[in-house]
Amino acid sequence: MTVRIGVEEEFHVIDIESGELVPRAAAVLRRLARHGDAFATELSQSAVESNSGVHSTLDGLLADLRTSRGQLDRAAAGLGLAVAAAGTVPLARPEAVPTGLTPRYRHMTAEYRRLADEQLICGVHVHADIPDRDTAVRAMCVVAPWLPPLLALSASSPYWLGADTGYASWRTMVWQRWPTAGPPGCFTGADDYDRAVDGLVASGVISDPGMIYYDVRPSAHLPTLELRIADACPRVETAVLVAALFRALVVDACSRIERHGDSGCDGHHEWLRAATWRAARSGLEGDLVDPETRLAAPAPTVVRGLLRRLRPALEQYGDWDTVRSLTEETLARGTAARRLRELTYGGDLLAGVDHLAAETRGAYRRPSGRPTPRDTGTGAAPALPEERKTAGIP
Repeated sequence: MTVRIGVEEEFHVIDIESGELVPRAAAVLRRLARHGDAFATELSQSAVESNSGVHSTLDGLLADLRTSRGQLDRAAAGLGLAVAAAGTVPLARPEAVPTGLTPRYRHMTAEYRRLADEQLICGVHVHADIPDRDTAVRAMCVVAPWLPPLLALSASSPYWLGADTGYASWRTMVWQRWPTAGPPGCFTGADDYDRAVDGLVASGVISDPGMIYYDVRPSAHLPTLELRIADACPRVETAVLVAALFRALVVDACSRIERHGDSGCDGHHEWLRAATWRAARSGLEGDLVDPETRLAAPAPTVVRGLLRRLRPALEQYGDWDTVRSLTEETLARGTAARRLRELTYGGDLLAGVDHLAAETRGAYRRPSGRPTPRDTGTGAAPALPEERKTAGIP
């Protein structure tokens, strides 16, 4: 089967003048109503989600994400707002941003209190086609060890409530406080997994299967496996890179299950939470835990090891040259968290917010002086030299 992919991107809504999160997602969504269900609300009233179509090629996915980002940017700008795709934004006050108004969100707010109040985070989720639900559950064990490197590639949230956390992805630390967040467990198949989910719902800890917040999970309503570990990505190319790598992980996992008859999982996943913490702490600027040795190794070594493992799957879909180019560019450029810290050196957090908004809409040039969200710069980023050599993403 051809494994197609779709992406859900979450965006912060920010005030142009103050750079702070504002609870005006509903106003932005009203201006996007003509696009149907392509945009949706989130738990926080300062966040908007976009939903891509389903794509077989990275070029198609990239064009789709650029289009939706443009639509969202224009809708926000007409209200004196901007949007930023990042795990967190530097300037936010939980007391200024109420949670959502749907019955489900009201229940979550009442039940989880401060967790819901501080859900001022955004991620990027990737759905990949899967042959059946049994395979999806078994594939989780194969792909899970390789998810922390995807988090490291996406890390974009060093700041929280006006302070540098010292982490590349503080969103991960906020997210993992939920009772069902983090690495998935091991399950023999779909029935085993569904019994576990039903048990969690029956316990009253969660209210519905949608609150299973594992780093990877079978979708509750689609024939897909869903990646949930990654920060929202300011650069749209990073989101596409994460999607391409996740598809390759799913293709590779299904192939291994088909060849060997089982997932090959040893049942020992206790190290995965530690590996996720390491990726959130360091991003690409320190060590990661190598999934093959379970020892510390430089991030570029681990990421390139992932590429070697996935090369057959990437070549199968014609993605190898594009993914290799984007990966090497990301390793050279550093994470969004690193770029944000460099720009805000000296404490100019408003400049950091402006930078995130500019990268989100595609203005990648390094600004001279403090940019503002009104300054659209050059628009879409020019092709990089490495990208011009490939037949992939332009």
